Amino acid sequence: MTIKTIYIPAGGGFDSVTVETSQPADPAPGEITVRLRASSLNFHDYMVVKGLTGPQERRIPMSDGAGEVIAVGEGAEEFAVGDHVVSTFFPDWLDGEAQVEGFGRVPGDGIDGYAREQVTAPATAFTRAPRGWSHAEAATLTTAGLTAWRALFFDGGLKPGHVVLVQGTGGVSVFALQLAKLAGARVIATSSSDDKLERLRALGADELINYREDPEWGMTARRLTDGRGVDIVLDVGGPDTLAQSMLAARVGGHVALIGVLSGVEARLQVALALGRQLRLQALIVGSRCHQQEMVRALEASRLRPVIDSHFALEDIVAAFRHQESGRHFGKIVLDI
Repeated sequence: MTIKTIYIPAGGGFDSVTVETSQPADPAPGEITVRLRASSLNFHDYMVVKGLTGPQERRIPMSDGAGEVIAVGEGAEEFAVGDHVVSTFFPDWLDGEAQVEGFGRVPGDGIDGYAREQVTAPATAFTRAPRGWSHAEAATLTTAGLTAWRALFFDGGLKPGHVVLVQGTGGVSVFALQLAKLAGARVIATSSSDDKLERLRALGADELINYREDPEWGMTARRLTDGRGVDIVLDVGGPDTLAQSMLAARVGGHVALIGVLSGVEARLQVALALGRQLRLQALIVGSRCHQQEMVRALEASRLRPVIDSHFALEDIVAAFRHQESGRHFGKIVLDI
């Protein structure tokens, strides 16, 4: 028996992606074997597969994976055959404060990921998927869902009545909008597309700003809050958006530094950060415990992720080119 597997060489590159086969492995003590059914695309995966950030050696890409357990190793008593599970971004960060630096142990980057039909891994590399969710829906949680969850509830201390600003219509931002509304917050959403802004309104966004037409959108957000400013800003743009994110934030506000869509280096307006006494918190996804708590919360809600489109596993490059085009709204899923 062999399993369909996607490989990228050291250095990556869309033209170098290959569809091959690999040998499955039986679970050792503490491990489970998962028949993978779906993965979802993230900007981090795009950077790896495109070759913008590596990888350093031949690699199976994709950090998100969802499917059902088909074998359980000795001692892996948390799961049983037939359980629906979803992967964790940091398989070694189980709980507590951030304990990892970089991506050396992240599936699809430092270690092999989930662009394959089957995987055997430590049981702690997975959590249960929300009851009633499809595998495609569950596959959106590992990176985008958990990043939004941690930024809002753990780092940002979101409370009902808070004002949250989200940027664009990628997976993290759409999840953040949905979660913030679920918690009773007011949401200001930005996009360069009026059509996409209307879709954000349909998801519950209270105020809309077209940042292409309004380059000073940070000050506009302040005016929309009667000059007070926003409690939590999820900054996914990086250098091109950080200054406006800081302008949008209230005194003592929280700016979650999440994305590098516009680059990795920025000039920090220290005087503004000091004057506003802002909390600038960089984050990369979250722990396994964070994910377990998010799953329990989602099971108690009617929230479902927004899925833009589905691609077959072997069409992974076409999926990334669709992501690269910027036409998507929400998550892009690979069906395995």
